[in-house]
Amino acid sequence: MKIFWADAVAYLNPTHDLESQADIEASIRSGVSFKGSQLLILIFAIFIASLGLNTNSIPVIIGAMLISPLMGPIIGMGLGIGIHDFSLLKKGLKNISAAIIGSLLTSALYFLISPQYEGSSQLLARTSPSIYDVFVALFGGAAGILSIAAKNKGQVLPGVAIATSLMPPLCTAGYGLATWQMNFFLGAFYLFFTNFIFIFVASWAGVKLMRFKPVSFQTQGRAQKVKIIAYSLVGVVIGVSVYLTVVMIRKNVFLDQASAFVENEMVFPNTQVLSHKEYIEDNTRHIDVTLIGEALPKDSLQLAMVNKLDSVGLGGTVLNIKQGFALNDLDDNMSEDRFYKIMQSELADQQAKIDSLNTIIKQRDRFNSASRDIAPEVQVVFPNISDIALAQMIATSVADEQTDTVNMIFVNAPQGLTPKDRRRLRRYVGVRLGMNNLDVTLNPKGFPWPKPNPKREPAKTN
Repeated sequence: MKIFWADAVAYLNPTHDLESQADIEASIRSGVSFKGSQLLILIFAIFIASLGLNTNSIPVIIGAMLISPLMGPIIGMGLGIGIHDFSLLKKGLKNISAAIIGSLLTSALYFLISPQYEGSSQLLARTSPSIYDVFVALFGGAAGILSIAAKNKGQVLPGVAIATSLMPPLCTAGYGLATWQMNFFLGAFYLFFTNFIFIFVASWAGVKLMRFKPVSFQTQGRAQKVKIIAYSLVGVVIGVSVYLTVVMIRKNVFLDQASAFVENEMVFPNTQVLSHKEYIEDNTRHIDVTLIGEALPKDSLQLAMVNKLDSVGLGGTVLNIKQGFALNDLDDNMSEDRFYKIMQSELADQQAKIDSLNTIIKQRDRFNSASRDIAPEVQVVFPNISDIALAQMIATSVADEQTDTVNMIFVNAPQGLTPKDRRRLRRYVGVRLGMNNLDVTLNPKGFPWPKPNPKREPAKTN
């Protein structure tokens, strides 16, 4: 077991594959500044990313992320804090600030002159960070600093540039400025800031784990001052990142719980959820649901669903239920194909109900009018019967309210019917109407039989 553990540690230990600290520092420091070609490359990358977002082209966006040099200053700031080099930290912060401002202005300029202003799906996808973006930035930053330090660098940095996605959020924020849509600007910049913070923290942690030697100072007092400033800045950054992470976790937990609540609890026999939207506004949680199909009692439905919200830990959430809809009530994220399928399913259900009701109506009409149609036949087959009535009734138990359909044959036969004639009558009417389970009631008292018409001539017999 010890041998296996020693081998595993040896495989995972990167120290034998790292360059010298001087070479690593030189590589990182060279990517911190934006001058000459680096600045032009950044400007070109901004335009390419803006074009990709504007045209909703994923390959173009990926190309812009590969070109962008934004990772350099962030990793440089992590190195500066890790080795207590305050001047490098200030240089990295200055350059990344200039890069952010330049990216925002360049992107805003592009979208001001661009003829297409609609928010594409790629723009919308970069307006709200999730907890997954945090982990991508954290592990991406760790992979970035390790790849720079390794002798065998491979193709890690291009992959890190794509995964951490720094350029597209900045361009989306520029789109928000150009179109004066603050939800785009704030959401996209929030996503960029989250990625920036966790790449920075991962780089600083990597430098500390690789045990880089701090810079030497002529005076101990200056060294102590740099340490206090550096660690205070790291503490602030980590505190902000933890707060943002907690906010995102709470939001994502609510969105998952709310979506599961709608899908699992709002299930009705003849009504279905057309669309639903979960969001947080002014620290208040909201769930908007649009129903289609058979209308449900509004007050009782609202009360029942609010009680269920309390039982699943979503108490205090504002639930807004709409029944019936206009086109502007639909969720913007609902695809035309899904809407078509829902409407097609609803129409099929309604048609099935109509067909079922038509069948029941035809059956009842046939049964209710059958006594008039078969009366002449019954008079010939059963001479003792003078009147006959057929009825389909619903019998209900008073004790438990159970119901059943009863098919009745009422017979007026003053001279009576033998048990054999009763069976024959039941079988005859059953075959004639194609029905079973017929009950015969003979000479019911007080039954309102039709009175004979005195003007009608009796049938002649030979």
